[in-house]
Amino acid sequence: MSDPNRPIVEREQRVTPLELFFDLVFVYAITQVTTLMSEDLTWGGTGHGLLVLAALWWGWTGFAWLTNMLEPEETFVRAGMFAGMAAMLIAALAVPQAFGTDAVVFAVAFLAVRLVNLALYLVAGKREPEFLRVVARFAPTGAVGPLIILGAAFAHGIAQTVLWVIAVLALYAGPLIDRGEGWHIAPAHFAERYGLVVIIALGESIVAIGFGAVGVGLTPGVITAALLGLAVIAALWWSYFDVMALLAQRLLSDTTGVARARIARDCYSYMHMPMIAGIVLFALGLKITTHDVNAVLDAVPATALCGGLSLYFFSHVVLRLRLVSFIRRTTSDRPAWIGPGRLAAALGTLVLVPVAFAVPALISLGLSAAVCWALIVWDVLHYRESRTEVRQARP
Repeated sequence: MSDPNRPIVEREQRVTPLELFFDLVFVYAITQVTTLMSEDLTWGGTGHGLLVLAALWWGWTGFAWLTNMLEPEETFVRAGMFAGMAAMLIAALAVPQAFGTDAVVFAVAFLAVRLVNLALYLVAGKREPEFLRVVARFAPTGAVGPLIILGAAFAHGIAQTVLWVIAVLALYAGPLIDRGEGWHIAPAHFAERYGLVVIIALGESIVAIGFGAVGVGLTPGVITAALLGLAVIAALWWSYFDVMALLAQRLLSDTTGVARARIARDCYSYMHMPMIAGIVLFALGLKITTHDVNAVLDAVPATALCGGLSLYFFSHVVLRLRLVSFIRRTTSDRPAWIGPGRLAAALGTLVLVPVAFAVPALISLGLSAAVCWALIVWDVLHYRESRTEVRQARP
C-alpha cells in the first residue's frame, strides 16, 4: 500500500483509466439531467435541471482537481474514487426526482460525494501542510452546500428552489476564499481532463438523438434531423478543440503557482460549467426535435435548442476574454487570437429562439446548423495564420 504521507509531486501524465471509469458515472448523471428536464418541459423543470447539473458539475470538478494532485491509482486514493463513484451513481439514479420523491436520496448521496472528496483532500493535505490550510478554508462551503440541499429535500415549492440556489452559490463560493494559494496544477493532465468532459457532454447530445427517435421510425425527416444534429455537434467540437482548448492549456503551462491555479479555477471549473449547460440544453431541444420533426417547438424546447447553443458560444466569448485579459497583464506580446465570430454565433443562435416558435422543428435545427458552420468557415478563412500559430505552439 502506498504511503499517504508521501509529499505531493507535480506530475504530467495522461488521464488514467480509473479517471475515465469515474467519468462513466458522470455521463449517466448528465443523461439523467436531460431526462429530468424532458419529463417536465416547463421553465421550472428546466431550472431544476440546471440546478442539479450545477451541483453534479461541482461534485465532478472536485474529483478532477483531486486526481490532478494525487495519483489516482494509489490504493487508498483508488478506494476513495470507488466510494465517490458509488455515491455519484446513487445521486444520478435519483436525479429525475431530485425535487420530488427522491429528494432525500439525492441529497444524502450528493453529501457523500462531497465528503469523500473532502476526505481525499485531507489525504493530500497530510503530504503538503500548506495545502491542508487551503482545505481548512474552503471545506466549510464544500460541506454546507450539500447540507442545505439536504434541508431543501424537506421543503416544497419556491422554498425548495431558493434553498437549492443558496446551496449552489455556497458550493461555488468556496474556491474564491483561498485565492488560488496552495494548489498544484499539472497543465496537460488538467486540460485533458476537462476536454474529455466536453466530449462526454457532446456525446450526450448524440444519445439524445437516439432517445428522440425511439418509437418514431427512421423516416426521412428523422434521418435528416440526426444528420443535422450531428453537424451541430461536430461544429461545437471544432469550435472548442481546434484552438481554444490548446490556447487555454498553453496558458496553464506558461504560468506557475497562484496564477496557474486562478486560471485553472476561472477558465475550467467556472467557465466550463455554462458551456456544459449549453450542450445539455441543446441535447434536450434535439431530443424533442428528433421525436417530431414537423411540429413547431413549444417555448421551452425551442429555447433549449437555440438558446443552449447561444449559451455555449457566449461561454466561449467569456473564456476567451479571460484568457486575453490575463495575457495582456503578464506579457507585452500581441493578444491571443480572438475575433467576433463566436459573439456573432451566440447572437445569431439567440435570434433563432423566436424563429423556432414559428417554424417546424427540423427547420429550426437546420438554421442552427447553418449558424454553427458559418462560424467554423469564418474561423478557417479569416484566422488561418493565427490558427496555425496556436496549433504549432501546442504544449
